[in-house]
Amino acid sequence: MDLTHKLAEQIVKQKLVVIIRGVEKKYLKDLCEALYNAGIKFVEFTFNFFSDEETAECIKFINENFKEKLYVGAGTVLTEKQAELTKQAGGKFIISPNVDEKVIKKTKELNMVSMPAGVTPTEIVNAYNYGADIVKLFPAANFGPDYLKAVSAPLADIPIMAVGGITLENIPPFLKAGAKAFGIGGNIIRKDLILKGEFKKIKDIAEKYVTAVNANE
Repeated sequence: MDLTHKLAEQIVKQKLVVIIRGVEKKYLKDLCEALYNAGIKFVEFTFNFFSDEETAECIKFINENFKEKLYVGAGTVLTEKQAELTKQAGGKFIISPNVDEKVIKKTKELNMVSMPAGVTPTEIVNAYNYGADIVKLFPAANFGPDYLKAVSAPLADIPIMAVGGITLENIPPFLKAGAKAFGIGGNIIRKDLILKGEFKKIKDIAEKYVTAVNANE
């Protein structure tokens, strides 16, 4: 079993990837410490806010400061170049809002976990056939648990992660519908709390999500 497969299995086991979007580097150490102390193991830093190079620097910073604590990857990855920058920065996984065969294959070529997004059965199967380890349903809340349940039934061998609009209230029905993991951003990474330096509150919020995703165990 290769390392990326083992890491993908860990994501499914932990069930939670926290999405960090548009957070300045000066806040990252305190933020990631709070997430780690809440029981988070996987964090995604997105490419759609800063320049590609600045984003790569943030990923590198998290990797270097939390190498034994957190696995960091990149989100909103739309190009092969962004995948390459992530690898160079020490990132371990790539998450995209779409299905792009070139990006998926580049991710696997670079020995990282691939998690592109699909909605229809065709998109989900294509992503998996291109090499994706996990396929995210995005935006999950817009389609709802019933849709995930219907799609998952014939695609039981493909791990599906619910991302977009995930809350403490809709996690239980998504779990029941077959979600193998969740990606959660703004409901945990509260910008208002970050700017006030209230990282203890972020830790408390994150702990509630960790508890929620593991409630059926």
